[in-house]
Amino acid sequence: MTEITLSATPKGNGYQATVNFPGGVSISSAETYPTIAETMTAAALKLLDVPERLKALDQPERAPTASV
Repeated sequence: MTEITLSATPKGNGYQATVNFPGGVSISSAETYPTIAETMTAAALKLLDVPERLKALDQPERAPTASV
């Protein structure tokens, strides 16, 4: 199962939004938000800004090729 997580991390006087993709790739907001609700909304909107990452989740993984 593929998981994408949205999180709100305390930063300064607010929270920073982060979207974590499989394979260790993450995208964090440059700005902070005053509430967790606003932060999670920002993370969800950020996810919609990267449709190519979402499409890549449906691509079959390539098997490594062996060289002789």
